[in-house]
Amino acid sequence: MKRETIAAIATAVSNSGIGIVRVSGPEAFEITDKIFVRKNVRSLKEENGNTIHYGFIQDGNKRLDEVLVMVMKAPHSYTAEDTVEIDCHGGVLIVKKILELVIRNGARAAEPGEFTKRAFLNGRIDLSQAEAVMDVIQAKNEYALKSSLDQLSGFMSRKIRDLREKILYEIAFIESALDDPEHISLNGYAEKLLTKVGEWISQVKKLLESADNGRVMTEGIKTVILGKPNAGKSSLMNILLGQERAIVTEIAGTTRDTLEENIYLHGISLNVVDTAGIRETEDVVEKIGVVRAMSEAESADLIIYVVDGSCPLDKNDQEIMDFIREKQAVVLLNKSDLDMVVSKEELEQRSEHRVISISAKEQTGMEALEEEIKSMFYQGEIGFNDEIYITNVRHKEALEKTLESFHMVKESIENGMPEDFYSIDLMGAYSQLGSIIGEEVGEDLVNEIFSKFCMGK
Repeated sequence: MKRETIAAIATAVSNSGIGIVRVSGPEAFEITDKIFVRKNVRSLKEENGNTIHYGFIQDGNKRLDEVLVMVMKAPHSYTAEDTVEIDCHGGVLIVKKILELVIRNGARAAEPGEFTKRAFLNGRIDLSQAEAVMDVIQAKNEYALKSSLDQLSGFMSRKIRDLREKILYEIAFIESALDDPEHISLNGYAEKLLTKVGEWISQVKKLLESADNGRVMTEGIKTVILGKPNAGKSSLMNILLGQERAIVTEIAGTTRDTLEENIYLHGISLNVVDTAGIRETEDVVEKIGVVRAMSEAESADLIIYVVDGSCPLDKNDQEIMDFIREKQAVVLLNKSDLDMVVSKEELEQRSEHRVISISAKEQTGMEALEEEIKSMFYQGEIGFNDEIYITNVRHKEALEKTLESFHMVKESIENGMPEDFYSIDLMGAYSQLGSIIGEEVGEDLVNEIFSKFCMGK
């Protein structure tokens, strides 16, 4: 069946300098020729690929806009199909009018992600690369962007394909040996396969271990600020944000509810939650705030515990320190600009966490905090030279199932099971790895993945 020609606005639907209408499919050139007027009367199909042409978009005798039209011929385009991009002025009305005109002349409105879906179906990219397209668009920090670009370039795909080739070789060898035992011997094969499976288990484990870093890259670090009332939590929040977002007063208990903001900090995204001061109170509203604060802290990736160094530690401080003892946390000894009655050494001993002296008022100690957070989550600098970071939940689940299959192969070998047991579980691993790059997935999953894409991509 002949595939339809699709069209969509490829830029944000808001007033801007330039707007782009993308047209892709077998009739992309013919449809555009109907509405594109220029001095050169040749059809766009006769033009060379990867060329740009100046002219006007016209609706009958009515001129709509002055435009540049980019011609990309199959397979050298994003979708691997004949594609036209109409670059017009970026007013919302004019871009919509041009899209409507393209559709009236034979194109169909593209579904979300349909251009990328066609790139996948046409074999230009695999499924993991297609998913990386949206990751690039949604990247919140430089690490997420770099990881997504590496995946888009096929860095992970090559690793997965290489591993699948090795697995497939072993499956074929086992099957051939079982079919022709007179000519292909399996003597000593189990020991050799056990060594290889051990290496594959290590490779998959390494990928899975990167998933936490990958999640932090894409989603950001859920960071909860805890402390007693008036310890300087809201002041810290404002410093991190670079603006007066949280209300700061001398009155203890000013913050009654949680306040959430996304902060970009030296290449790291922090989803920061400022909370009500932790203390025993009879105030009903404040009690609710304390409960919410502890609830947020339970699911936090990082807790920043702010201590007022100008006041003695009390029961409330001890309860917070007991709570964070087994959690990822950093302790800030605040108000270093005042006479301190709490020492850094005492806090480190009692909290068992790194303590950094700061002054929220004077805005000192912030660099040390930033470096500590970076080292806690990224173990220093992230190296992208030969590292793959798993940022996709679907990929993680497939790798976990792959690991299970490898362990089953290992168990079968160690228990002296027949060789056809090895083959069954190796095929399971092969299939799971294939699902990552789209070679072992159903149409429903493909449709679901691309339905999450933005329109025009």
